[in-house]
Amino acid sequence: MKIVILSRNRRLYSTRRLVEACEQRGHEVRVVDTTKCYMDIVSHRPSVYYRGDKLENVDAVIPRIGATITYYGAAVLRQFEVMGAYPLNESVAITRSRDKLRSLQILARSGVGLPMTGFAHSVDDTQALIKLVGGAPLVVKLLEGTQGKGVVLAETHQAAESLIDAFRELHANFLVQEFIKEARGADIRCLVIGDRVVASMRRQAKEGEFRSNLHRGGTAGLVKLTPEERSTAVRAARRIGLNVAGVDMLRANHGPVIMEVNSSPGLEGIESATGKDVAAQIVAFIEKDARPHRTKTRGKG
Repeated sequence: MKIVILSRNRRLYSTRRLVEACEQRGHEVRVVDTTKCYMDIVSHRPSVYYRGDKLENVDAVIPRIGATITYYGAAVLRQFEVMGAYPLNESVAITRSRDKLRSLQILARSGVGLPMTGFAHSVDDTQALIKLVGGAPLVVKLLEGTQGKGVVLAETHQAAESLIDAFRELHANFLVQEFIKEARGADIRCLVIGDRVVASMRRQAKEGEFRSNLHRGGTAGLVKLTPEERSTAVRAARRIGLNVAGVDMLRANHGPVIMEVNSSPGLEGIESATGKDVAAQIVAFIEKDARPHRTKTRGKG
């Protein structure tokens, strides 16, 4: 197969591992910087060009699109879809996952477990918003944040008021969520491929921190999932429309709750923690699932 990986940095661990997996399985693979692509949007022969070269006869595309270029990256991927290339994750599903509010609304509609979450615009609703999620301590989360950035714990009612008011002064869009105390600074990352969890790890925040992201000093280790946790992770990925996803969840007293569904999950942490060759499993999934013009979410918002 002829496979294109959309990535701005071929030296990143995840990109390197995917290239290795493609080559080891006998595929022709090319890493393409998404921002260096340009498109010919015509009905009779839609095309994508990269550094002056026309990218033709592409069988599959693996999108590794950073959050800062979601709009343009999705447009490039959509053009490949129009050309008939198989997308590992479709453009519609990626844009859904990057909109935290939208993704939570989709999951809520599907009955997937979530933390109590509030969203409001008016300053008159601050008290009601705090009450809605059970009061302080609570978490305020910027909709545009990634890797734990823009996620703040307000430990008291007064701190919550001040934080919400400050975010509003900045005209920022944010969510207010209940703080799951019983998680004790740990979450679970499930790597979903297709209809199963192929790898999982428990991430523990460093002392004095409640965010467990490995980029913020968290540590990773093995974890044994319950059947409910596996089912919840797969359902969450499927509802967003992703074939490959990193599903982050917390263990609450009432069961697993989804925090985020990531469309470009990093491979380094989970491969190191589990010893599993996730990159090879991703390429094997493409080999099995790829078909020309196979886009399940075509035309859906």
